[in-house]
Amino acid sequence: MASMGLSIDEQKAVERFRKDVVDPSQNSLVILDFWAEWCGPCKVLTPVLEKVAAEYADKGVVLAKINVDEEQFIAAQFQVRSIPTVYAMFQGQPVADLTSARTESQLKAAIDQLLTQLPVQPGAAAAPAAPQGPSPEEIAQFIKLGEDALAAADPQRAVSIFAQITEFAPENAPAHAGLVRALVQLGEVDEAHQVMAVIDSDPRLAADPVMAAAKSALELAGTKVDDSELTALRTAAQADPANMDANFAFAEAAFAAGHRDEAADTLLAMVAADREWNEGAARTQLLKIFEATGLEDEWVIGVRRRLSRVLFG
Repeated sequence: MASMGLSIDEQKAVERFRKDVVDPSQNSLVILDFWAEWCGPCKVLTPVLEKVAAEYADKGVVLAKINVDEEQFIAAQFQVRSIPTVYAMFQGQPVADLTSARTESQLKAAIDQLLTQLPVQPGAAAAPAAPQGPSPEEIAQFIKLGEDALAAADPQRAVSIFAQITEFAPENAPAHAGLVRALVQLGEVDEAHQVMAVIDSDPRLAADPVMAAAKSALELAGTKVDDSELTALRTAAQADPANMDANFAFAEAAFAAGHRDEAADTLLAMVAADREWNEGAARTQLLKIFEATGLEDEWVIGVRRRLSRVLFG
């Protein structure tokens, strides 16, 4: 469970989990119990877990308890939906779900089976885990976290997440592309260009298809104007809805300034009025906006539906 891209409290929760569960599980079988003070079934199960863990201690079994009210972030990572929830952990990974084993005999039978399958070392001190970066699965999870932050209009958090991924995995193209898009959304266009220069210096990164979205984001940001110019462009477009050039110029500037609803409304109206204008420039601009924002973004999905209705409705 990597801690990059997390808040201070979340990082502290991860470190506690490493100390109490992950490190002991390097050599021991850790019975991980998710519980809460208000949980009646938990109070029934706890003495059973404690008794069985004590009896199996010399075989390398230990008990770790997670209060879901105090460690909500950890419980969420394990997707705990009800309590008590009990897992067996070995070498930092869940190896069995013991939630259904509620009696002493059931727990002992499950543990006996696990001990025959796992290289548990009774009495061995947990070896300090060697420093290592996040796994590919964790990187994928954090990239999704960054994309979710972008979709939620939280570019500062997205920048933090993507930047840390690029440090751990400098060859990861989606992280670099996400960082460029996040910086653009944050308004740090010069820094986004610097990141793109690094990308362009690496042929493998530069050739990755995900870079198209980053390049579109930079291109769209290049049309940003100051507030007075934006107001003038808006006034010109509203005064003459049939003037495609004026409306297109306003849509470009509006999106670059962060007014994406105005930009989309203007471009959709242009497509409805004359979809072939300037070789379909309005539709092409919309597609570029979709790419730069993210095709899975809820806002993009909604605008794409509107575009479909204009084109095919």
